Amino acid sequence: MKFLKRFLFILVGIIALALIAALFINKDMKASREIVINKPKAEVFNYIKMLKNQNNYGKWNKMDPNMKSEYRGTDGTVGFVSAWDSDNGEVGKGEQEIKKITEGELLETELRFIKPFESKATAIMTTTAVDSAHTKVTWSFDSKMAYPMNITKLFMDMEKMIGDDFGTGLANLKAVLEKQ
Repeated sequence: MKFLKRFLFILVGIIALALIAALFINKDMKASREIVINKPKAEVFNYIKMLKNQNNYGKWNKMDPNMKSEYRGTDGTVGFVSAWDSDNGEVGKGEQEIKKITEGELLETELRFIKPFESKATAIMTTTAVDSAHTKVTWSFDSKMAYPMNITKLFMDMEKMIGDDFGTGLANLKAVLEKQ
């Protein structure tokens, strides 16, 4: 009985320390990657502003070929929503809505994750002309981790994980566009 009490006391202490530590851990999650694509800026932007095209280059879209997709609105315009539902825990369930378009320059979307965890994030893709035949595409992500889940930042490099996924997506985008 004495051992059990000590064990429970130690367990409660560890949990309390973790919860206190999480109060001081930054909740911001940010990631950004870029790539240069050998295509003119207008062609690249017109492709990325169509959310359905993410099926051709997004890492998550390729992880589950049986993922259910639903679309609402007119693709490539503010208010368009692309929703997904997957049994694959890494893909989960959620939706992405176009919130802002600066024609030829910027596509801003709001990601609303439902499963496996509820959260929201902003994703932005920008295009910058390197010259008349080359375009730099930057894909960035901005979100906040809820307390006490932010404690996981001590054990996982979220910027690297999300950033590497964007890097894969950008490499896929480059391959798709440069084949056209």
